[in-house]
Amino acid sequence: MSRIHPSNHRGAGDHGRTVSSSSTATAPELQVYTVWKRSSMGFQGTDGFSVYDAGGRLAFRVDNYGRRCKAFAGEILLMDGRGSPLLSLRPQILSLHDRWNCYRVADAPVESAEGGCPAPEKKLFSMRRCSALHSSDEAEVYMSSSSPSSPESSSSGRRRCRSPPPPSFRIEGSFSRRSCKITGSDGQEAARISRKKAGPTSPATVATLRPVSLGDDVFSLVVRPGVDAATVMAMVVVLDRICRRPYTPMACSSRQ
Repeated sequence: MSRIHPSNHRGAGDHGRTVSSSSTATAPELQVYTVWKRSSMGFQGTDGFSVYDAGGRLAFRVDNYGRRCKAFAGEILLMDGRGSPLLSLRPQILSLHDRWNCYRVADAPVESAEGGCPAPEKKLFSMRRCSALHSSDEAEVYMSSSSPSSPESSSSGRRRCRSPPPPSFRIEGSFSRRSCKITGSDGQEAARISRKKAGPTSPATVATLRPVSLGDDVFSLVVRPGVDAATVMAMVVVLDRICRRPYTPMACSSRQ
């Protein structure tokens, strides 16, 4: 487990703590996480996530969701480290671009006091692949205030001709290879996903041994200051579903 999430011991070769300590003067609020593609429940066949912060504490988790086809995928819950649900992720069935919608759990529909219809849910963002081709890992995210117009006809019977607004975020690079970044509409980097490396901890071996990259099921996530880490992690969960990769639930890097 010491290779999966950061260690509290001084001199541990954790990528997240290295970035934080070296960037203290310029970016003291960098949020550095180690993402382990394994449910914290640890059952055979689970396909979740365990996300640790720079101090080794469990920050987010996704437990025990099946790798079923989109028509039967159902809801995926992103929770905090204590298991309290934060965000709900749901696939949009009829979508060539593998669109997923994200809702805040607190905004789930609740029955009115008079027993009427529940209030409509408030969508946080909508995310889809840029290309309908399965070979592309790049995606775009529309926050609720900038969701693209629906191609359906309006209530007046006329088709909308207005062009959709630009996406709020873009995912560029290759998530399958654990090398991509999330940029905002202004072109500034909001978060970055990279391979996690484990290096020697002893000063005597630092000069002779090179850092070793861990497997694809363990990677680093760096979130820039001012960006909501839960929202970024929800994007990572969607990326994992829309990027076509073989599913190997128990091939974990704890054996490396």
